Amino acid sequence: MDFYSKNDVAPVPPMGWNSYDYYNTMVNEQQVRANADYMAKNLKQHGWEYIVIDIQWSDPAAGTRNGENIQYIPFSRFNVDQYSRQIPAENRFPSSKDGAGFKPLADYIHSLGLKFGIHIMRGIPRFAAHEHLPIKTHDGTLVTADQIACAYSTCAWNPDMYGVDFKKPYAQDYYDSIFELYAQWGVDFVKVDDICRHVKEPIYEKEVEMMATAIKNSGRAMVLSLSPGPAVIEKAHHYKTFANMWRITDDFWDDWKLLKAMFERCEVWQSHSGEGNWPDCDMLPMGKLGYGWAAFDAKEKGWNCKFTKEETRTMITLWSIFRAPLMIGTDLPQLDDFNLSLLTNDEIIAMNKIPYQAFQSSSSCNEDIVVWVNECEDNISYYECYFNLSEKPQTIKMNLTLGKDDNIRDLWEHKDLGAKAEFVREPHACKAFKITVTQS
Repeated sequence: MDFYSKNDVAPVPPMGWNSYDYYNTMVNEQQVRANADYMAKNLKQHGWEYIVIDIQWSDPAAGTRNGENIQYIPFSRFNVDQYSRQIPAENRFPSSKDGAGFKPLADYIHSLGLKFGIHIMRGIPRFAAHEHLPIKTHDGTLVTADQIACAYSTCAWNPDMYGVDFKKPYAQDYYDSIFELYAQWGVDFVKVDDICRHVKEPIYEKEVEMMATAIKNSGRAMVLSLSPGPAVIEKAHHYKTFANMWRITDDFWDDWKLLKAMFERCEVWQSHSGEGNWPDCDMLPMGKLGYGWAAFDAKEKGWNCKFTKEETRTMITLWSIFRAPLMIGTDLPQLDDFNLSLLTNDEIIAMNKIPYQAFQSSSSCNEDIVVWVNECEDNISYYECYFNLSEKPQTIKMNLTLGKDDNIRDLWEHKDLGAKAEFVREPHACKAFKITVTQS
């Protein structure tokens, strides 16, 4: 039986904020609270709910070598507890002192009516294995990190962890122990890194399975998100069995070439979403980006998103009709009115929550126009989105002829257009409609 066949932790694509696109490895408690406060005030009423702290939250020195172009510090002595489990760096998350971990911060986020998430690397800290530090076991047997670590299973771009060898006794105990800790903290969402694109290898698949089992054993519902991609389409059943989200792309940034390529990725994965399973197009980069990449003494930090307004609208429209998770990548308190308006359009967000699978439709327009379609539950309406992927303006004509009450609803403009519409889409722009067709 599928592990998540009865798991309703993510009945619709999760919506939230992730710290990485703006803060990189450097986010601190004050900044997380500020973003949570903004979401509670401006976004929660539109369905946004997750606040996710991304990579290196256990490292007190994160970001200190940015000036050397070193994102992940080799041989870093990040914080762990007596059982080799990562815990927050107190200099960055002061409420975690005295062994409190992320519980005080999670409690604050929950008090706002939001949910709390963290990022982890798969595996066990390398230095814990080198120093033979203990892990927590279910029966009190003394087991050390080196006894469950696989020294040949490492990440190519982050030196922190060894993989956990599923064949070793007490390997499951380690994952049970870390998710037990997350349950005590009140974690609702766990993004696991260095695991999705490698799922062809048995050890990576088994680590996903151990994590899924550990969530079940913890007694707390948590979204399990796998990263980075591109995910392997041949392993779609495995992702759907053991996870809620999986990245179908490598890191996605504010580059039109990456956005255009996402249309092909979505086409490949279009039949694999629904029932708690959501192919993930990665974060929505917008507004201010990249603050955490600069050296501490740099005069200029970060950049404004390179997407045009129309490209940003296209990104959100594609993610929504495809039913991808919607995770905002920016510093929320710095959002301008335009970007905020895109994130609070309830008609677009509703398209993301439809229970039916969307599909890329053949179009009578031309090869430069991509059309995505999704049905509505009322059996008389459907969503239809037009995307101009070319470098030239494109004219599109629509004509409904079945009934006198037929209507084309423009979701971005909040306008009813009647049964006919003609419009020009500029390069990289889109239109999103809810179309109602009645019998005459």
